[in-house]
Amino acid sequence: MLEDQDLQEESGDLYEHHHITVDKGQKPIRIDKFLMDRLMNASRNKIQNAAKAGNILVNGVEVKPNYKTRPEDEISIVMAYPPRDIEIIPQNIPLDIIYEDDDLLLVNKQAGMVVHPGHGNYDGTLVNALTYYLREQSPTKNPEAHPYLVHRIDKNTSGILLVAKNEIAQTKIAKGFFDHTIQRKYQALIWGTPKEESGTITGHIGRSLKNRLVMTIFPDGDYGKDATTHYKTLRSFGYVSLVECQLETGRTHQIRAHFKYIGHPLFNDANYGGDLILKGTTFTKYKQFIQNCFKILPRQALHAKYLGFIHPTTQKFMEFDSELPEDMRLAIFKWEQYANQGMTEME
Repeated sequence: MLEDQDLQEESGDLYEHHHITVDKGQKPIRIDKFLMDRLMNASRNKIQNAAKAGNILVNGVEVKPNYKTRPEDEISIVMAYPPRDIEIIPQNIPLDIIYEDDDLLLVNKQAGMVVHPGHGNYDGTLVNALTYYLREQSPTKNPEAHPYLVHRIDKNTSGILLVAKNEIAQTKIAKGFFDHTIQRKYQALIWGTPKEESGTITGHIGRSLKNRLVMTIFPDGDYGKDATTHYKTLRSFGYVSLVECQLETGRTHQIRAHFKYIGHPLFNDANYGGDLILKGTTFTKYKQFIQNCFKILPRQALHAKYLGFIHPTTQKFMEFDSELPEDMRLAIFKWEQYANQGMTEME
């Protein structure tokens, strides 16, 4: 049996994809049992939910759990990534929920909030807040209610996050991320202005071999995972620009790493060199202006602005847009003033 597993637990997109080729000598067996025997930590219920969501394909065709495997079948299965084994403490933390129904909700995450508990952040996260909210909202105050994550955004990135409220919805949405049918648009303030007004950035992304806290682009594709970011310049303010980014893939730090790679790090992105004065003059007033902007926007200038997707139950296309947060709006306003006044008045 050959297996190629693409496990996205460290990515913004939380799903796992398995591709399995059935052995030539394999006897017929129900596909749910076959997959239970082959996949670690995959319960029969989870596999059957994947089948209900249309996420199990055999030779490119959707199958039901009772399908019996044949020799040399090509099996593809996408499942939502299982939650980490960490006790979630419900916490009454304010949430900015912009939409909710029986299957999902969308939250406008504030910069500075970690999405999921982990090393060094066991409470105060979005998942702690959502767990409290869902249990309180449940008609029976269900003590088992919890959010089902389908993607993440960085701690210091603000914007829209889509969350499922049950496993079937989570599994269907995970397939949307895998198939790249979910539309995601971000806005970022970057250093400099790209030569082309619009374009596409590609390059495999993997953890830096020198610093495990950051991601690096590997152009030859011999390490990391493929990543594609489309961008267009919305406005140029001279030494910085406001860009819109549309993601095909959702790799860890994708936008941040891609713009660093093309020489335009995100404004005030400390991990990728954007917290230095990369463009401009050496005059003292200009340096003071930049430092003031850094104080106004003490994080990477990145906001998850738009999300469009097919609803897992109604099959209707839905789209949501969120306003830029105050810190980004104010920093952009400062740069607008700078561009309008001209360089000489700032020097």
